[in-house]
Amino acid sequence: MNDSQVEKLIIIGSGPAGLTAAIYGARGNLNPLVIAGREAGGQLVLTTDVDDYPGFEAGIQGPQLMEKMRKQSERFATRFINEDVISVDLKKQPFGIKTETQTLKTAALIIATGASAMWLGLQSEQRLRGKGVSACAVCDGFFFKGKTVAVIGGGDTAMREANYLSKLCKQVTVIHRRDALRAQAALQELVKSKSNVNFIWDSTVEEVLGQDKVTGVKVKNTQTGEISQLEIDGLFIAIGHKPNTDFLKGQLELDKKGYVVVENETKTSIPGVFVAGDVADYKYRQAVTAAGAGCKASLDVEEYLEGIKLPTEGNGGRL
Repeated sequence: MNDSQVEKLIIIGSGPAGLTAAIYGARGNLNPLVIAGREAGGQLVLTTDVDDYPGFEAGIQGPQLMEKMRKQSERFATRFINEDVISVDLKKQPFGIKTETQTLKTAALIIATGASAMWLGLQSEQRLRGKGVSACAVCDGFFFKGKTVAVIGGGDTAMREANYLSKLCKQVTVIHRRDALRAQAALQELVKSKSNVNFIWDSTVEEVLGQDKVTGVKVKNTQTGEISQLEIDGLFIAIGHKPNTDFLKGQLELDKKGYVVVENETKTSIPGVFVAGDVADYKYRQAVTAAGAGCKASLDVEEYLEGIKLPTEGNGGRL
């Protein structure tokens, strides 16, 4: 195969991690190619007000933030393919990436495909996303300061969400489908010690109530079948996240939850393959931490490519 057909750097994903990696990669003369996906922009395109990303004193809408990041990367001549990745071949160099219409090859790869929040699957839940329904307390909790909210879940994620919200909200109700929590003991004890947190056990949410904003939920007791209503101002879904790594199975080391296993900040089990953002980060899951990881990954790619002494640059970002 001719060297001119091999990209220096391909980035899979177009959220804060992928676009920041593209900005740094482009400025580092790597002329990156971003495979943005059909639903470009990551989780932030599904978010309304973003008040915790530095530099926007009045806040910014999620889609607008992602549009600005993309335009900034395009200013430095980043190229984009708005297709999904079907499969990858990471068994040999150069790495192969198959999209919906073409097969690409690259000397270095940054995986920044993120993770998707798991939802209840209710029509009312989807209709009110961004209008009182959230999957991130750190992102949206401030909007419910002094108000009443509910958290759905019983694992570590739910307890962390409930603990965070207890510092802001008047009342937090944890709704769990079982009669005992699955979270680690220390987290359980911490949340249970909060005077403004109470629990509804053996229950599921059947419907989210409200027209233009959340006003309550219908709760079903799984033991008795009884339906009751709980008046709330906000609902936080905390039943977990699923990393977008199905296309990597059998190609790259993943942990038991499907997250990419990271070595030394951004490096994976395969030299030349790097990772950034929520696809590997199950703890912080913030736009700003994802962007920071994208920066690190791109700088690590530069160091990696210098170390393997690539051929003289040919056509664009290709070798």
